[in-house]
Amino acid sequence: MSHYDVIIAGAGPTGLMLAGELALGGARVAVLEKLTARTGQSKALNLQPRSAEVLASRGLLDDILAKAPVLLPHGHFAGIPLDYAELDTPFPYQVGIPQARVEERLAEWATSLGAEIRYDTAVTAFHQDAEAVTVDGATASFLVGCDGARSVVRKQSGVAFEGRDARVCALVADVTLADGGPTDWELPAPRGDGLLSVLPLGDGVFRMLAAGPEQTAAGRDDPIPDRELAGALARDGLTLGEVRWASRFTDATRQAARYRSGRVFLAGDAAHIHSPAGGQGLNLGLQDAFNLGWKLAEVIRGESGDELLDTYHAERHPVAVRVLQASRAQGVLFLQDEDVIAMREIFAELVDAHALAARVAGLDHGDRVPGLDFSLLHDGRRKVIDGVRIRPDGFRDQTAAN
Repeated sequence: MSHYDVIIAGAGPTGLMLAGELALGGARVAVLEKLTARTGQSKALNLQPRSAEVLASRGLLDDILAKAPVLLPHGHFAGIPLDYAELDTPFPYQVGIPQARVEERLAEWATSLGAEIRYDTAVTAFHQDAEAVTVDGATASFLVGCDGARSVVRKQSGVAFEGRDARVCALVADVTLADGGPTDWELPAPRGDGLLSVLPLGDGVFRMLAAGPEQTAAGRDDPIPDRELAGALARDGLTLGEVRWASRFTDATRQAARYRSGRVFLAGDAAHIHSPAGGQGLNLGLQDAFNLGWKLAEVIRGESGDELLDTYHAERHPVAVRVLQASRAQGVLFLQDEDVIAMREIFAELVDAHALAARVAGLDHGDRVPGLDFSLLHDGRRKVIDGVRIRPDGFRDQTAAN
């Protein structure tokens, strides 16, 4: 029977980030993924400034930037522009990049450090006791569910997934256009006939996101006919060419009641789901993994006690609460109603734009160390820099390791 320090269910960006972080810390890691291979599809398209810091902390950002089609000096809240220029970060921009390219780099990093990634290997059952977790014939000291919104790990752990069901359905697709298309990345903006965003990905492929009466009336798993995509594109006078892939998504909003159950943890969409408004989903998962990974590795090395692992829920659960709150608020502000339009205008006038930008950028939590050189964190260990004790995630360390 194979034994690992950590088994990770799911080889999406959260699982791959966690695998690399654990392997960097000396842990023996296996990632089990039910898909036979990476699909190459990219539902997410952006990295927020805090995620850029995360990747820079492990020496990965330069490679990611080399593959990014665009850097955006702003974010948005329900289509209301947010200027990132004055944020307290060396990366005051969104990195516009398809999720698949991020996953590819994270997989290279994790495997180069010794992590195993096994496709066509679904986690179907597990059992934990005081000593270990048994997962489909293998054992590990810990199991982490990064297996998405319908997480087997979460369900079998008996963790409540609290929140509300979907109220709105929309679609996302990668397509080619018959008569050309936009050349720049523009922020989404609601309008009278719904929401349509079309972004160039390169090589003649465009990402489209559409929401309107036809999409709202559809079910989450309803097929997407070409006619529906063509009709949505026609709102901007665009003509559909080829459909590469298409999917529906909703604004269902839920969060796991606890992120730890003994030796089992949850991260990414297994721990929280929400509407993609504002572009925080992929980022939230990456940052979950970044927080959990160094802590698990430190405990596995015997440098800290088990109580360190309880800080994962304590630190990350409140962050997700705020992201879910923001996504729900954006869902309301996107509604095409005369009173909501008036509320958007007042909201834009009164809001503290800098604070809101920091929130969307992921820079509104943690005891940040100003002017930190992220290259000093590449080994994933705690540091004392200029007399300041710093955690592996770049936050000020308030407690010394045992």
